[in-house]
Amino acid sequence: MRLLRALAVALFVLALSALGGCATPTGAGRDAPALHRTERARDDLIKAAQQVLVERCLAGRGLSSKADADADAGERREGGRDDAADRRLQGALFGRGRTELSVTLATGYTVRAHTDGCLAAAQRELYGDERRWFRAEVVVNNLRAEARLRLKDDPDHRAAHGRWLHCVTPDHGPRPERPAPAVVARCDRESGLDEVRARLEPALLNQVRAERRDQLTTYRQLRTRALHRAADLYAERTVPENREKGSTPS
Repeated sequence: MRLLRALAVALFVLALSALGGCATPTGAGRDAPALHRTERARDDLIKAAQQVLVERCLAGRGLSSKADADADAGERREGGRDDAADRRLQGALFGRGRTELSVTLATGYTVRAHTDGCLAAAQRELYGDERRWFRAEVVVNNLRAEARLRLKDDPDHRAAHGRWLHCVTPDHGPRPERPAPAVVARCDRESGLDEVRARLEPALLNQVRAERRDQLTTYRQLRTRALHRAADLYAERTVPENREKGSTPS
């Protein structure tokens, strides 16, 4: 649960910084965040808006991730913590009971999520269709993993991987389950595995992207919707504040 609370704190700080910065006038006569120039800035804006919506949802349930983070600081000072409160926050954030959403990937892994938590509610507000977004996001985030799975079927990769296994196996004793990072890096280079990956992965990734074109299109469409909704949320929060203070957008 400490990881959960740390995540909540990080997102809360991000929400304050991304939704509380400078604004520039738009043609519609309202302020919009000056955060749209890079993909990183767009990602930050959407994440910040999502956390604001999550906090609103939690407040409606009498909870707050920030308050929980403050309580966690008290736990470190006093050496105690109410596990029931942790479970309540986790359930409110991520949902409870049976998971309603499920996607099984080409890699064989299955990713599941709830629809009744505050995170799900925030995503519905931003993306419009939580189920479509969940499926598209999971598939798109695992395109590289799918390409690497196909890489294993290539004969050049199989040969290089065989040399790699020999390289990481000590002369005396069994091969370690997790070789040291320095050994892995050396054997990647000496076995030619690095070269094979660099040569084959781009083409395989392009192949996977072409086959998952529909999901990529859905991902981009819903992400664009979320970006516009996040900008609207920013304007809703900053314009009244600026007017109240008698300030002008910076």
